[in-house]
Amino acid sequence: MRVDDFDFNLPQELIAQTPLSHRDHSRLLVVDKSSGSFADRTFPDVLEYFRPEDVLVLNDTRVLPARLYGRNSRSSGAVEILLLRPYDGGLWEVLVKPGKRAKVGAEIFFSPQLSCEVLEITASGGRLVDFKYAGDFEEILQILGETPLPPYIHEKIQDPERYQTVYAKHSGSVAAPTAGLHFTPELLKKIESRGVALTSLTLHVGLGTFRPVQVEHVEDHVMHEEFYQVSADNARLINERRGAGGRVIAVGTTTVRVLESVASQGLVHAGSGWTDIFIYPGYEFQMVDALLTNFHLPKSSLLMLVSAFAGSKNIRAAYEHAIAENYRFFSFGDAMLLL
Repeated sequence: MRVDDFDFNLPQELIAQTPLSHRDHSRLLVVDKSSGSFADRTFPDVLEYFRPEDVLVLNDTRVLPARLYGRNSRSSGAVEILLLRPYDGGLWEVLVKPGKRAKVGAEIFFSPQLSCEVLEITASGGRLVDFKYAGDFEEILQILGETPLPPYIHEKIQDPERYQTVYAKHSGSVAAPTAGLHFTPELLKKIESRGVALTSLTLHVGLGTFRPVQVEHVEDHVMHEEFYQVSADNARLINERRGAGGRVIAVGTTTVRVLESVASQGLVHAGSGWTDIFIYPGYEFQMVDALLTNFHLPKSSLLMLVSAFAGSKNIRAAYEHAIAENYRFFSFGDAMLLL
């Protein structure tokens, strides 16, 4: 299967640069994966597609202020660091710009409370660094760090909380689970009032999720690992609802990846760990019955996942329709409901 099969031309003006003034004012393209038909709606209309016995599963990760600006201790040259993945003992894998100022042994200073030493260059071209700090690392990040936005967003966000879901809880992501950005507390209450159960899991989103796949053939792509956690209570609720005939509706591809990683024999199993599951056409879904998602980058693993779920032909037709109808794309864009 060729990666080029998942390419498409998108006018730059359709890439949403800023969030809407109201989270739930986005448009919603509803796609029936069985018939291939679709309908143009607005996001609050999602209520009409939920059944009382369903369970809506959210990813409650919170985006870290993961971009730091510092200086090389010897050259005083400016250095930009993006946190990717924590390890024990204050070690982190990071991306560095420019790399020439972050050679092995280099020290980078961010403030009197925070610095790091470059320990090694990683296989992907990043750096493994050892942070030195006084106090609580996450509190220091809140002061010094900046919320990282995807590279296709060129305008500075005025309120960083608009790049967080309203139910964000556990810090650890370097990018938002963007499908959840459309929900307001009021809309979630309306969904619950219909009898739909709301539950959550955690997957800390890594930068690799949003990168285009670089190989020629899909099967050769290796996914990065991301940390997940599913509690026993939430796993039990999902299993009870599905066992009673309800549908498991995943909010976002990150939620899908966790549910499919922990599913076996028709059940979700509680636990935590790292997943590198790669879902592309031909994959047989075990747990997810419906998916709420945003529009995704060409040649991305996310586009491959939704194509696996709803059918490549259906997704291509839906994207062509969305482009013709001027839907807004990517993080701050509009949504799709795949049923």
